[in-house]
Amino acid sequence: MDESIKNQVLEQIEYIRRGVAEILPEEELAKKLFNAIKNKKALRIKLGLDPTAPDIHLGHTVVLNKLRQFQDLGHEVHLIIGDFTARIGDPSGKSETRKQLTEEEVKKNATTYQEQIFKVLDRNKTVVYFNSEWLMKLELADILNLASRYTVARMLERDDFDKRYKAGMPIGIHEFMYPLMQGYDSVELLADVELGGTDQKFNLLVGRNLQREYGLEPQIILTMPILEGLDGVQKMSKSLGNYIGVDDEPYEMFGKTMSIPDELIARYFELLTRVPMSEIENMKKSMESGETNPRDIKIKLAKELISMYHNEEEAEKAEERFKLVFSQRDIPDDIPEISSVEAEVWLPKFLNDNDMVDSTSDGRRMIKQGALKINGQKYSEEKIVLEEGMVIQLGKRKFARIATK
Repeated sequence: MDESIKNQVLEQIEYIRRGVAEILPEEELAKKLFNAIKNKKALRIKLGLDPTAPDIHLGHTVVLNKLRQFQDLGHEVHLIIGDFTARIGDPSGKSETRKQLTEEEVKKNATTYQEQIFKVLDRNKTVVYFNSEWLMKLELADILNLASRYTVARMLERDDFDKRYKAGMPIGIHEFMYPLMQGYDSVELLADVELGGTDQKFNLLVGRNLQREYGLEPQIILTMPILEGLDGVQKMSKSLGNYIGVDDEPYEMFGKTMSIPDELIARYFELLTRVPMSEIENMKKSMESGETNPRDIKIKLAKELISMYHNEEEAEKAEERFKLVFSQRDIPDDIPEISSVEAEVWLPKFLNDNDMVDSTSDGRRMIKQGALKINGQKYSEEKIVLEEGMVIQLGKRKFARIATK
């Protein structure tokens, strides 16, 4: 029996490791998984999200996808909307004090978060909290007791605080309270595992230490990489404009995905999709060997993302539209438009009627010679069903576009 459970634990660990930066400590996670399977009791997986902006982008979904994997393994996700901590402002990675949000701003952003996170998470396996539920109830004595559990020296071990202190830049006392408040969330929830980005490692460890301080079994820390944005350099951010939003329209999502640097394709597949790693490795090797054009793999990635956040039909439509626009890059903007009352036409006559050839026989000859293109692709049939926006090209200089009704 125990051997069977050990094998299940190994399988779960392997599944969980995908795309993870660090598991601290991994041996303790294995023990927790073993006991969870043996006792048929799901682990409590925690993620705290401060609603500091109104929308979620794919950078946020890196950790949400990992939560979904835990759900697929039968564990419970306990999601904390940090409506209280957002009003303090997380100082992680910041060189100056964050602007504190108003209660109204936080509530508005939290509403959007709750709508968008369930594009990734299973709503039925997710428990949502607002940390104001317990943090607002803390009295001054409770806060002083919490603050006594950590020293200033320990706080200054944190990289961003250390840099600001050495540079003589101000650090608000309330900023020291942020990691303590986030850590107290773990105490309140009895979290088994807490997830966050690599920039959250200090805060996550505070939660682990505070659980020990309060006599609880410490949580496991699991950090996820910070996703680079469309520029391939800086982290994905709405303020930097290098993001893909989960609510972006399908064609916009497609176009943005096609703009990512080639070297990020495999990383996006790994962190943002459920495509098996074996398949991702094969695509990576195929691109590196020159066997496959990275553009074709990006199309696959774009369709995968659109299928996840919209549906497969929208993904197909976005691909068709992209290929049409891509194939028309060398087509002039001022080409004449043709209105046709017929849906299906005999092309030699159509070309003649619209002064693109001198006669129907000339039209037939040009088609046979491969001089005709429809939407940038060679076309050798004599009949065609016309569609709105279709571009007809004969040779290098003659163009016509079917008018939109």
